[in-house]
Amino acid sequence: MLYKSFQGWKLSALGMGAMRLPVIDGDDSRIDETAAEQMVAYAMESGINYYDTAWGYHNGQSELIMGRLLRKYPRESYFLASKFPGYDLANMDKVEEIFEKQLEKCGVDYFDFYLFHNVCEMNIDAYLNPKYGIFAYLMKQKQAGRIRHLGFSAHGSYGVMKRFLHAYGADMEFGQIQLNYLDWKFQDAQAKVELLREFGIPVWVMEPLRGGRLVTLSKEDTEKLHNLRPEEPVPAWAFRFLQSIPSVTMVLSGMSNLEQMQENIRTFEEEKPLNPQEMKALLCIADTMVRKNILPCTACHYCVSHCPQGLDIPSLLALYNEHHFTEGGFIAPMALSAIAQNKWPSACIACRSCEAVCPQQIEISAAMASFAKELG
Repeated sequence: MLYKSFQGWKLSALGMGAMRLPVIDGDDSRIDETAAEQMVAYAMESGINYYDTAWGYHNGQSELIMGRLLRKYPRESYFLASKFPGYDLANMDKVEEIFEKQLEKCGVDYFDFYLFHNVCEMNIDAYLNPKYGIFAYLMKQKQAGRIRHLGFSAHGSYGVMKRFLHAYGADMEFGQIQLNYLDWKFQDAQAKVELLREFGIPVWVMEPLRGGRLVTLSKEDTEKLHNLRPEEPVPAWAFRFLQSIPSVTMVLSGMSNLEQMQENIRTFEEEKPLNPQEMKALLCIADTMVRKNILPCTACHYCVSHCPQGLDIPSLLALYNEHHFTEGGFIAPMALSAIAQNKWPSACIACRSCEAVCPQQIEISAAMASFAKELG
């Protein structure tokens, strides 16, 4: 197992994410504890020492199960991370109540790592609002030793991350973002990595395989990669990409069975970053994957001045592309929840004034109608 240095600690370069544990009969709230126990045992034997859970994972069962399984090992033999569930605005005034319950559920006296969960458009104002006392309370717990290291995760835009960091960046010790070779450009992850570097904050990675999207590629793309590294399986390329980014310290993988874990651990037995030729080939594959499935908006904004509804069409098309490519998900609905409903895709009146000036000749009105229907 590879290890990375962090403030005097040695963290396994691969961490076990507990969001996609094996379940019974497809029920996300019924974790297969026997299978999960086998995975934790194998992870510990193989040198993984970082375990990431959260309040909402598996409908609240992840913290309970992970706490129970990890209690079988000496407390100093592993690092445990959990998060304050700010993805639900109803939790904002419950930070103390939730934190105390999390310690109880996990059966520990402290968290090695604790995060503001999912900083995004929907909750950034609440996270920054001192009336909720979230930052103050978590800093107090850190001073008391009940949080060893404080950080955040973010699914929000670059601008949202920047607001958060300008407020709290001096006290953030790590930043967890969705990072993979597909999102390097598609979600502007490259800029987010650079933003964290500017603040001197190491990168924690979530969704390294894009929810399994990068486990298998087309026959043509697989052959391209095989010609460059015949011995490297397709999923390993996603991890080799991350090994090529110097500021990446922790890569979290939500492994759902022992076989996935075994394969990922084999990959993390050695560090094999990509050379320039390999990096170019991989990003070319990502670009092709994205272009096949999204609208070619260049954000020129010509459309905006012609929209009688005053819609931010480029931003809506970017969310449409994310939602369409991901085949659903929470990112687009989450971002839209932060703006007035009269600026949603459903506000489009299909006048097509925007289409008359679109250099890419995008059928914007059809996209807005489709997006509104997908969102319900």
